[in-house]
Amino acid sequence: VQLQASGGGLVQAGGSLRLSCAASGRTFSSYTMGWFRQTPGKEREFVAAISGRGGSTYYADSVKGRFTCSRDNAKNTVYLQMNSLKPEDTAVYYCAVYMAGPYAYTADESDYDYWGQGTQVTVSS
Repeated sequence: VQLQASGGGLVQAGGSLRLSCAASGRTFSSYTMGWFRQTPGKEREFVAAISGRGGSTYYADSVKGRFTCSRDNAKNTVYLQMNSLKPEDTAVYYCAVYMAGPYAYTADESDYDYWGQGTQVTVSS
């Protein structure tokens, strides 16, 4: 089981980026996928999640209205579209899979079963 996150980079405040997380080794269409982020010296925090079936989405208050999580189950890929980026969005972003069930949801990182390697997002002011 492998998760490969990509799409990070350097962007000016107000700009946009789209992160991708490609899963391999197993079909993840039945499972919830989550995005988390971490800055040095801080704990990893929940950003967004999307359920396996039906595609219900969940967002942290700090990104609601700016970020959109989606998935393409045919490609085993989850996306995080990030708009109106702010300097405080700067972090390493991680994707993860929660395998409790197709409609399960959690914002607790300890519940997630597999993690990608992270991709750096830097937003300049």
